[in-house]
Amino acid sequence: MSVLVYINSNGEKIAKNAFEAVTYAKKLGEVTAVTNGKADDSMLAQLGKYGADKVLVDRSFEGIDEQQITKMVATAAEKVGANTIVFSNDLIGKAVAPRLSVKMNAGLVAGASGVPKEDGTVPVNVFSGKAFGFVKVNTDKKIIALLPNSIQVEETGGEASVEEFAGNAGDSRVKVKDTKLPEGDIPLPEAELVVSGGRGLKGPENWDLILDLAKELGAATACSRPVADSDWRPHHEHVGQTGVAIAPNLYIAAGISGAIQHLAGVNRSKVIVVINTDNEAPFFKAADYGVVGDAFEVLPKLTEAVKKFKASN
Repeated sequence: MSVLVYINSNGEKIAKNAFEAVTYAKKLGEVTAVTNGKADDSMLAQLGKYGADKVLVDRSFEGIDEQQITKMVATAAEKVGANTIVFSNDLIGKAVAPRLSVKMNAGLVAGASGVPKEDGTVPVNVFSGKAFGFVKVNTDKKIIALLPNSIQVEETGGEASVEEFAGNAGDSRVKVKDTKLPEGDIPLPEAELVVSGGRGLKGPENWDLILDLAKELGAATACSRPVADSDWRPHHEHVGQTGVAIAPNLYIAAGISGAIQHLAGVNRSKVIVVINTDNEAPFFKAADYGVVGDAFEVLPKLTEAVKKFKASN
C-alpha cells in the first residue's frame, strides 16, 4: 500500500513529530514524504532512516498557507497513488487534514494514538485525553493525523531519494507580515522532559528555580495559564486545554494546583511529578509521584541532586 506523509520543515531542521509520522506510515506500507520550501536535499534524504523511500519537494512556495499545502498534498497523493495520507496532529496538521478530507472525499482520523488494529479501527484519544476510542474509516481514501509523542521513532532504513515536483499549489491569499518563532532549544510539543511552574512560584523573579532544574535535566519549560496571563512567562509556554497539549516522558509541576483545564493538556505524560504545599491539591490525584512541600525548598534540592547524579555517571 502506498502511503503519503506530509512533512513540515522550516528549511533549517525537520521536527521530531515528522520522524514519528514517517515511522508510523512505514508500519502501513511504502512511504513517500512530501514537503515544500527550501530544505536541502541532504536533510530531506535523512527521512529514509525512518522509512521514507522517496521525498517530493515543491520549491515553488514557502510558508504554511493551509490552502496551498492542501493543494500540494492532493497533487502528491494522486502522483504516487496514495490512498492513505499521514499528518502530525500539530497546528498545521489540524488545519490541513480537514481541508484535504473534504477535497479528496476521504475519511479523517484526527488525534490517532496508535496503528490501526486488525479490524482496521484506529485508536484515538477523546475527551481531552480522559478516555480513548476507536475510529473506523469506510472510505477508500483515508487521512490519519497522528498525536505527537504517541509512538516511538524507529530507524529502519537508509537515505531516501529526493525529487522536485510541481504541487500546483497556486498563489497564496495570505500575506505574512512577521514571523515570531518560540524561544528555547526544545519545542514543547517535542519535549520528552518538561519542568513547569504555576502561581505557587509567586512571581517571575523566582522562575530561575524552574530554569535551573530544566537546564540540568535537558528539559523544556512550561507554565500554567494564570502564569502566562500575568505575563510572567510567554504564552507559548502555556500548557493545558487552551494552551499546548504535550505528552512528555516526564512532567514535573511545581506550584500548580492541577485544575481540569491544565490536566487536559498534560494527562498524556508518561510520568507526572507534582510539588505542592497543599496536600489536597487536585493534581495529586493525577500524579505518579507527589511531594508535599514548598517548591522554594524542594526545587533547589532536586536540582542539586540531579547535578550530583550527573557528576557520578
